[in-house]
Amino acid sequence: MLQNKIYYNYIIEIFKTFFTIILGLSLIALTVRAVNFLDLIVENGYSLTTYFKYSILNIFGIAPKFFPIAFLISIIIFIFRHDSNREFIILWTTGVKKIVIVNLLLVSSVFTMLLYLLFTIYLTPMALNKSRLMISQSQFNSFLPTIRSQQFSDSFKGLTFFVEEKVDNEIKNIFLYDNGNNLQNLSSSKSNFNSTTIIAEKGVVERKNLFLINGEIISSKKSEKVEVVKFEQLNISLEDLATTVIKKPKLQETSTSELVSCFMNENTLEICNNETKKEIIPILIRRLALPMYIPVICLICSFLLLKNQNIFFKKLPIFIYSFIVLIFIELVLKYTGINTFIRLFYIFIPMFSILGIYTYLIYKFSNKY
Repeated sequence: MLQNKIYYNYIIEIFKTFFTIILGLSLIALTVRAVNFLDLIVENGYSLTTYFKYSILNIFGIAPKFFPIAFLISIIIFIFRHDSNREFIILWTTGVKKIVIVNLLLVSSVFTMLLYLLFTIYLTPMALNKSRLMISQSQFNSFLPTIRSQQFSDSFKGLTFFVEEKVDNEIKNIFLYDNGNNLQNLSSSKSNFNSTTIIAEKGVVERKNLFLINGEIISSKKSEKVEVVKFEQLNISLEDLATTVIKKPKLQETSTSELVSCFMNENTLEICNNETKKEIIPILIRRLALPMYIPVICLICSFLLLKNQNIFFKKLPIFIYSFIVLIFIELVLKYTGINTFIRLFYIFIPMFSILGIYTYLIYKFSNKY
């Protein structure tokens, strides 16, 4: 059937535009955030391979944020393109009803909504959690990138260090303070010390090893004597240092099933408490309810198909109505965790809107072609 082929091509066209916009916006956002990602990787001494893997996984967290605006733009472009080249007029004159095109747009919005749900419920939290695990479980590649002249650094758990000057892999006037027992083995006694401080004139960094020259090791306990050991040369292996990257998942990285279990008082999460539940509600609603606004946006754009549009259904007002919906779903979402009425309103408004708008469109198009 020729008409079915036309409808199929229309849906393909909408999704081609949609995915092109998603890809473009995601790459722009990723480029902006890449600087922050690079700082995170470099400051903790990881390799560039880790940096690229981390960036790719974070695309799954960036892309879904653009789904509503990308779908809105793709629908508007589709309608404007075929209206301007008179294709729609040809369809109307051959007996195709406008509600058929509305149904076609609605079907594309449902597919987009399902894809959106796939990302928000499963793919995005899984990818973000995997990126965090990759960083927390990876061994740092080199100690050198974490060192910056005349700046205190605490990139490693329990270890703070400072160097006055850094030239290539050579450092001068070094200060290291350890309160995490990373340097416990440097003490001359077998006692457990609360902290170890190392001061040295100069040193050389070779990947995960630190060679210090002319300095002293100061080991101390809170209520006991201080032990001071001077050295001419000291080799410190940093192989087993742990970075300060967050090891526990944030709520955004937690699976939807675990968040639901926490909300239902099954307490599957370590951080599950009353305060956490207030934060969980907006996250769950973002994942489960926000995608339902995609068909609402689609039906609002369908008013562009009306013939002899009045002032309320002109092109500019349609733009405004659509963007109001986009702003609404983001602003109101923040308050869903503190008010039950707002929560229910946010969940049910897209359902009633879809039913009401679609019924109105059927009425308007019932006597049209």
